[in-house]
Amino acid sequence: MNLFADLLAASQKSTAAGAAAASPNGQAQATQLGPRIQKSRRGVEVKSAREIDTMRQASRIVATVLREILDIAAPGMTTGDLDAHAEKRIREMGAVPSFKGYHGFPSSICASINNEVVHGIPSGKRLIKAGDLVKIDTGAYFDGYHGDSCVTLCVGDGVPEQARTLARVAQESLMKGLATIKAGSTLFELAGAVQDHVEAHGFAVVEDYTGHGVGRNLHEEPSVFNYRTRELPNMKLRAGMTLAVEPILNAGSKACRTLKDRWTVVTVDGSLSAQWEHTIAVTSDGCEILTDRNF
Repeated sequence: MNLFADLLAASQKSTAAGAAAASPNGQAQATQLGPRIQKSRRGVEVKSAREIDTMRQASRIVATVLREILDIAAPGMTTGDLDAHAEKRIREMGAVPSFKGYHGFPSSICASINNEVVHGIPSGKRLIKAGDLVKIDTGAYFDGYHGDSCVTLCVGDGVPEQARTLARVAQESLMKGLATIKAGSTLFELAGAVQDHVEAHGFAVVEDYTGHGVGRNLHEEPSVFNYRTRELPNMKLRAGMTLAVEPILNAGSKACRTLKDRWTVVTVDGSLSAQWEHTIAVTSDGCEILTDRNF
């Protein structure tokens, strides 16, 4: 079983080794190869109020960029255009793109179209067409902490009804999962809420990639799975945990494969895929959506 970060960790190992040798101040490295991967504390981190406030600022930058992309994405643009906009805006707001250079990933966003599941590489040659189902995932590193979020866009006219339904159910499943979160709830409860909603609509939860903890590093413990499983640790949540929750749905089979670029993941059967993601902070009686775009 792969976790969401496994593909990243396995890709471009020589580049990752170079990134680990970044200068201590991280300044040149941040511009060229992205944020330095920091040594993790043991286990799952519970963030302080100060840390969560910093993550709130990083996440607001992510939310701003995604809100802008939702507004500007249109047929005839390229995924490279959206990547350039995201990087420009992230840097203008005083942050560094979380993804660019992360284990060798070359861009500031992941742009995955139609049957592409995750980790699509933006390109100035990849045109966005009317009717496309486009997933845009991005992150920002601000003052030592990350925010991470993903949206699914139905572009222009002629989007198939199945694509619109898949995108809607994916977003609903995210919110169903978030509704279970509070101090004392478990990852299993979250996963069950997501899985039940997805399968009630005849879609499949992708099991190869999961959500994750997020904070000083883009990917931290725990693995936030979206389906009932005994293969990954169930965990009781505590106030102050910060998680990236991200259900990924396929219209057909849950099976995925990775293309020769070693990044782009597609559905094996060619069916459509959709994803939504928020960075959240667990509270005593619920959760705060740090990447909320409604501000």
